[in-house]
Amino acid sequence: MARVNLLLLAIAMVCALGVITAQHKARKLFVDLEAGQAAAKRLDEEFTQLQLEQSTWATNKRVEAIASKSLGMRLPEPGATRVITLGEPAQAAKP
Repeated sequence: MARVNLLLLAIAMVCALGVITAQHKARKLFVDLEAGQAAAKRLDEEFTQLQLEQSTWATNKRVEAIASKSLGMRLPEPGATRVITLGEPAQAAKP
């Protein structure tokens, strides 16, 4: 009877250690999951900030100001511009 009790005690100890190990692994995976979600949230915020920054840097007014200041570019005079419209090919051939 003492052997059976000893065997049952050993089995109970092994099962308890298995439960403890499983809980530890689950907690570790949960911590990793939270860290991953926090990193994803941080990257989403950074991406949003970068999109906002890109839209600020790429405005037409800013590009025009840099083109005129740095490159010396300017808008053409209204008389120097010509608007060309594309007509249908059959109409373009007729005089």
